[in-house]
Amino acid sequence: MPQARILVVEDEVIVARTIASQLRQLGYIVTGTASSGKVAIAKAWETQPELVLMDIILKGEMDGIATASLIREQLDVPVIFLTAYGDDHTLERAKITQPLGYIVKPFTTKDLKIAIEIGLLKHQLERELRENRDQLATLLNSISDAVIATNEQGNVTFMNPAAEALTGWQQKDALGNEAAKIFHIVDEITGTTLENPVTKVLRDQQVVYLGEFTSLITRDGKRVPIGDSASPLRRQFDQINGVVIVFWDLSERRQTKLLEQALEKEQELNRLKSLFISTVSHEFRNPLTVIQTSVELIEMQAAKLTDAKRAIYLKRIQGAVQSLEKLMEEVLFMGRAEAEKLVCNPAPLNLEQFCRELIEDFSIAQSSVCEIVFTCYSDRTDAVMDEGLLHYLFENLLSNAVKYSPGGGKIQFDLICDPIDQVAIFYIQDQGIGIPEPDQARLFESFYRASNVQSIQGTGLGLVIVKRCVDAHRGQISVTSKVGVGTTFRVILPLNNS
Repeated sequence: MPQARILVVEDEVIVARTIASQLRQLGYIVTGTASSGKVAIAKAWETQPELVLMDIILKGEMDGIATASLIREQLDVPVIFLTAYGDDHTLERAKITQPLGYIVKPFTTKDLKIAIEIGLLKHQLERELRENRDQLATLLNSISDAVIATNEQGNVTFMNPAAEALTGWQQKDALGNEAAKIFHIVDEITGTTLENPVTKVLRDQQVVYLGEFTSLITRDGKRVPIGDSASPLRRQFDQINGVVIVFWDLSERRQTKLLEQALEKEQELNRLKSLFISTVSHEFRNPLTVIQTSVELIEMQAAKLTDAKRAIYLKRIQGAVQSLEKLMEEVLFMGRAEAEKLVCNPAPLNLEQFCRELIEDFSIAQSSVCEIVFTCYSDRTDAVMDEGLLHYLFENLLSNAVKYSPGGGKIQFDLICDPIDQVAIFYIQDQGIGIPEPDQARLFESFYRASNVQSIQGTGLGLVIVKRCVDAHRGQISVTSKVGVGTTFRVILPLNNS
């Protein structure tokens, strides 16, 4: 793994050389040293370091705080201050530049290493948080239906372009206003103002739907018939920190004879979209909270942090980042599927080899506490299928099998290739908690989760992805299960999908 590249900015030459020597002994790469702010900025542009160690008191026109501010702004390079000045005034000035660390001289080599590692980690996490927020914003902005989000006081915090177009309000003008002012709805027949759905959600703490004959009063006073739903955004199970409204224009549908059917269908579609947004927002918040809390604990305990504690915090952060990555993959996959852009690209592959490699990679990545036993009952297992979709399919089935099985349990993964019917039959059998019979018929519905797994973390998207992958291969999937005994999924796919 390549070592971090560090620029040392220190006006005392001997001190700068000492710090550079310490860094090299620790295995870091010193890109250079500088004794003034002007030289530091030039060298930062020239050497592109990953981190800057900055003395606050520097020679020349700019001190370390002003220099750090410019480097942070121009290059997005994290800065750790090195200084003998720890007074409140200096600290307050330094905070303006959002440093990733603050070491008071004299310091030990261990202090230096801890500050650098925490600073680099924090900068990486901040960058990943920004990327995740940008991806979520892109997702919301790309949805064709209008979306408005509020905080727990019912004030607008977000509007996507579709909401701007439909309400006549620009996001910059709507932010901070009460939702009822931006999303003003009336009864189409009587013209009376209706209770705002945001108020209902905050009061009842559950999803709310508009009545069939509801109109939105736009900013310029026009009436637009709409359908909508509003869902709570939860920070924790029992704590709502906002509301998301999803709505759409029904003007054209009002002119058709199929109004009732269209409204019913659109309401159901919107219910899923609303649930999708609130679920994804909630699932994103959980790992983000873990990351933020862990970073804060690392910062607060930096001086007395043991290697064991640091490893625990880093493991928590790593797990949260992996959860975010998996959730984003699910979101993007469902986005392609909903947009009917899920394409099956079959290519020749050996199913037995594929299954064995999949299980090996899965076991390493998941650190599974369950034993996965693979058995192939066929000599010839050549097929033409989409390997990427197969990965999505069986990784989700294996993940579910592990998630709902006790530690130390066994999961059986069997493969049979039938040369007569030209199909491959896969069985994934666990010894887990099982699925209640009333729930089995709805397992492949979006966001549906069995009644006995509500306390276990999940989005209800895994089996939907599985079903989409099976359908893309023109295959079939079925399930048999008994509570307390286990579950078996059977997948039948044509051997040749070309």
